[in-house]
Amino acid sequence: MNKPLVVLSLLSFATSFPRAAFCDSNEQDEADIRKVETLQQEAWNRHDAKAYANLFTDEGDCVNVVGWWWKGRAEIERKLTDAYAFVFRESSLTIKEVNIKFLAPEIAVAHVRWTMVGARTPKGIPEPQQGIQTQVLQKQAGKWLIASFQNTNALPEMPFPKGPPAAPPTSSVTP
Repeated sequence: MNKPLVVLSLLSFATSFPRAAFCDSNEQDEADIRKVETLQQEAWNRHDAKAYANLFTDEGDCVNVVGWWWKGRAEIERKLTDAYAFVFRESSLTIKEVNIKFLAPEIAVAHVRWTMVGARTPKGIPEPQQGIQTQVLQKQAGKWLIASFQNTNALPEMPFPKGPPAAPPTSSVTP
């Protein structure tokens, strides 16, 4: 038998195995992250600040749609408890789309498109509200948790305004 061919075959097999194992693991991790997003929706709709905050790492942080920055699971729970008391008492969150990108086997970024109805907001804000969350998730002790969370209100996309034509550049060189 041709020894170089055998070595090449063994190398090919050996290098493909870890990738296949990672793909299977990656599929399970993606399913687990999608479950985190389902749990987020369920906790929000029960107005359960503790369950919602428990989706975060101990030191996780959250920047909400108005730019308030909450640091740590305990503060997230405290602030959501206050928010559920009135502003979000009758709100309902629906997760519409989840896009996941793995940066490393135990780190992922998720973009989560959502809609919400029933929040007590200033007049003129249409329902349903909609937005996109950017989440960095970390796998800790086999469990995916949100390490960092940025929430952004979204408006329907439209073309950029055209505006007047740009003026031709002027020469700043003097003769």
